[in-house]
Amino acid sequence: MARNSKIEWTTHTFNPWWGCVRVSPACKHCYAEAWAKRVGQNVWGVGAERRFFGEKHWADPLRWDGVARAANERHRVFCASMADVFEDRRDLDPWREQLWTLIAATPSLDWLLLTKRPGLVQHLAPWGNEWPYNVWLGTTVEDQQRADEQLPKLAAIPARVRFLSAEPLLGPINLSPWATALDWVITGGESGPKARPSSPSWFLDLLNQCMSADIAFHFKQWGD
Repeated sequence: MARNSKIEWTTHTFNPWWGCVRVSPACKHCYAEAWAKRVGQNVWGVGAERRFFGEKHWADPLRWDGVARAANERHRVFCASMADVFEDRRDLDPWREQLWTLIAATPSLDWLLLTKRPGLVQHLAPWGNEWPYNVWLGTTVEDQQRADEQLPKLAAIPARVRFLSAEPLLGPINLSPWATALDWVITGGESGPKARPSSPSWFLDLLNQCMSADIAFHFKQWGD
């Protein structure tokens, strides 16, 4: 599926800004933080400034929408690989408003908003109980503790598609209490020189749960 993204489950990747704060064990070896530091961007942590972009960057999704509309297709946009749209900072509010406007202006794009902060979504998103057709909402769940904490919050939000990123998967997860609220599960092991191991049985169990509940399943990688 990837076109302007190296991530195989999306067509494009769009970042309204760069930067975030670690909030869970999944963040320990954050690829986005490592990449930002590698290119000289100090954008991680509570006190760090975020990196913002100009009009040319924000015009890209408008062009992608035109391509998708001309082809009579729906294209996916993962937002955001280098940030969390629902990080609770007031300096991000104007950029969030610009993102909501952009989403409304690109009806041929399905926007995949993945967050580690599902409890803040209804506070920071503008849509209340009437979510746009082209917005999918996901949260990261790496183990059972995070599933118990985060999935009730995700399940309460009336997005058209609700998805789960179980990557890096750091333990077995039982999804059964929330299976009827999930449309898609993406999973994979951690990669990189300090990767924490995953058991093949965890992935197989997730696959079997998804098959039983008719949830779409995408397996990305075993990890290192």
